Amino acid sequence: MLLLLAAAGPLAAEEYAWHLPRGFPTPAVPPDNPMSAAKAALGERLFFEPRLSVTGQYSCSSCHEPAHSFAQARPVAIGATGAALPHNAMALVNVAYNISFGWSRPRVRSLEAQMRAPLLNERELGLKGREAAVCAQLAADRGYAGEFAAAFPGDPAPVTFEHLVKAIASFERTLISGGSPFDRYVFNGEHEALSGQAKRGMALFFSARAGCSGCHSGFNFSGNWRDAQGETGPASFARNGTSARAMRVPTLRNVALTAPYMHDGRFASLTAVLDHYSSVARQAVRADPRLPRVPFSSAERSALIAFLDSLTDESFVSRAR
Repeated sequence: MLLLLAAAGPLAAEEYAWHLPRGFPTPAVPPDNPMSAAKAALGERLFFEPRLSVTGQYSCSSCHEPAHSFAQARPVAIGATGAALPHNAMALVNVAYNISFGWSRPRVRSLEAQMRAPLLNERELGLKGREAAVCAQLAADRGYAGEFAAAFPGDPAPVTFEHLVKAIASFERTLISGGSPFDRYVFNGEHEALSGQAKRGMALFFSARAGCSGCHSGFNFSGNWRDAQGETGPASFARNGTSARAMRVPTLRNVALTAPYMHDGRFASLTAVLDHYSSVARQAVRADPRLPRVPFSSAERSALIAFLDSLTDESFVSRAR
């Protein structure tokens, strides 16, 4: 099973045990959807359940693949019916800390709210109008019936669409990654975890000259975040020269595994991304003042890529696979 961080034990929300990497805050959890091990385990199974699609062949994992840090190796996502979606499938790693969800929808502010779009949208899983039928099918499955009852104890009819959404959201909150060489260097004091080149790239990444950390800040490299204590600020959006409107700043954790890049997957490699930012730096008027001020040299690009590679958490990816 893929369940990464939920503790085996009591179901009560106040007894749920987060096993968090050093330096990571406790995630925020909606009061109406408290965490439990049973709920997260059910959500994990539903995340890979093709019966949740109109064709019976697609699941959440079809676009959010564990081997790619729950992203997808396509420029844009393809729905259950074969229709192309407008955006690249964002990685779900550390999604528990997001303030908003999706590339361009700052008002979608919970995993539960976000979940309804792919489940019901006819271009994605296409479940709209079939919610009751799918829930009846799951309720007739003895295994699912027992898991829903364990996840939502005390409810005489636990297999509902609302509970299905809450379970998947709970599972997604457990997808926390924080065991990369960067984390071992910064949070555990393992000075040999990063190579000299990666350390040079790290210094450049956080420099005002490069500007990378102007957008990709915080422990999740995605700007502001939300945890159990609240939000550090509004959701982070930026104009990086690839679209007319500002897009949400994605996490860079496991970024080496989530190609292609940008909201429309236009760049196949990190080298191409840095080439783009070098070209933006040459423009008289930049899309966002936080973008690089000067083009990157070949040596600087190599150093930045070495640093970005150091954000890969192999332990997370191996468990996910």
